[in-house]
Amino acid sequence: MADELVHYEVKAGIARVTLDSPHNRNALSARLRAELRDHLNTATADDAVRVIVLDHTGPVFCAGMDLKEAGGASSSAQGVNEFPAILEQIWTSPKPVVAKLAGPARAGGVGIVAAADIAVAADTATFAFTEVRIGAVPAVISVTVLPRLLPRAAHELFLTGEQFDAARAVTIGLLNSAVPAAHLDAEVDRYTNMLALGGPQALAATKQMLRRTRPADLSTDFAEMLTLSAGFFAGAEGQEGITAFAQKRKPHWVPEG
Repeated sequence: MADELVHYEVKAGIARVTLDSPHNRNALSARLRAELRDHLNTATADDAVRVIVLDHTGPVFCAGMDLKEAGGASSSAQGVNEFPAILEQIWTSPKPVVAKLAGPARAGGVGIVAAADIAVAADTATFAFTEVRIGAVPAVISVTVLPRLLPRAAHELFLTGEQFDAARAVTIGLLNSAVPAAHLDAEVDRYTNMLALGGPQALAATKQMLRRTRPADLSTDFAEMLTLSAGFFAGAEGQEGITAFAQKRKPHWVPEG
């Protein structure tokens, strides 16, 4: 719909969820949050969707919370209370999520970038954890950001609120790749094409494995991983993948087009 703040389309197994609120730099207003959640739910429930891309219109990916809506204590609390569910949706999505940034991200916007499995930005994009500069704490976004960032960088950037560029974002683990703006679409396509080759159930299980807390005992860890591995090798998806490899064809889950 033309008046949506978040658009949704699916093509060749790729669901594109696009923030389209450039008038406020794609800030996380109540309406945008609701539409984003709805579209993420739609993508997750659709078996035809293999990969989710978080995109945006306008020069800014996401400026964080809509501070005009956060002027009062009650409205501010509502925004903060709703935001973890969005980050959790992205982080725990059984389908890989790719964040595409043609421009800056700030505060909560950086939390979204960190929640995605793959994050690609134009090399002109910038980032900052600006919360402390308005007397707030980057608490909610720390849940997704801290697992990505090098500890020294996290302390420095959370405490100073200093702006940093895409090259540094790659170095400290926030981004996977930073490329010239003219190459951004091609770089995103490179990742989505690779992700679409994986078995849907295998990708979901791999994401869950990456999130799990490792047992302290090495033997227990190996035993759990052996069970997981054996189950997939013997399962329908694994057998289809092995058969397709032997027959030199694509597995049935690879989207056409």
